[in-house]
Amino acid sequence: MSTALPVVRARWCDIGRIADLVAEALAPTALAAWLVPDKSRRLPVLAAVARIWTEHALLFGDAFLLPDGSAATVWFHRYRPIPVPHRYADRLAGAAGTDEDRFRRLGEELAARRPAEPHNHLALLAAPRGGATQALSAAQRRMDTLSLPTYAHPCAGEQEEELLRRLGYAERETFAAPDGTPVRSLWRSAPFHAGGNDRWRTRRAARRERDDRAVGWAAR
Repeated sequence: MSTALPVVRARWCDIGRIADLVAEALAPTALAAWLVPDKSRRLPVLAAVARIWTEHALLFGDAFLLPDGSAATVWFHRYRPIPVPHRYADRLAGAAGTDEDRFRRLGEELAARRPAEPHNHLALLAAPRGGATQALSAAQRRMDTLSLPTYAHPCAGEQEEELLRRLGYAERETFAAPDGTPVRSLWRSAPFHAGGNDRWRTRRAARRERDDRAVGWAAR
């Protein structure tokens, strides 16, 4: 029986696709409306900023796609401090234009809340047309092989947070994003062994999961 996991590791040529998924999933949210008030600019600006962070993740983490390219997760391996993206200030200004300060404020707030201990950071979860459960659960299994805790800060509402809780994440703290939106940071303890987390598999098997539409936003 095949042991292949139902996600594929993203390559450099997949960056544009992932950025578009993030933009499409995030665009309807209140946070996106605050980040880019001009609706006509919202999708291209979100995609341009997401591209910066997705590129960075391929250098300092991982990104995974469902085989049909319909959903993605983007991770940073925070075993130690990692730098901001190369020429980040210039690139953010070029990507966000007049909305640069809003993205900078959000990034600073999320970065200030991030745990100091080594962990894998789920920075982006994007499934605008479904597939969030499959994409995240399969990517989480890959992260479990690294035997480190994982951290997330869902920004897309209750469905994304519920999915993370079903996969074993627990609330760490609640804080306000710069637009006033409450954000809960979530923490998932390291698996028991490098082969995965038996407790998580038991929880997962106990409940039939549905595919939720979801997106998370990156912080440096």
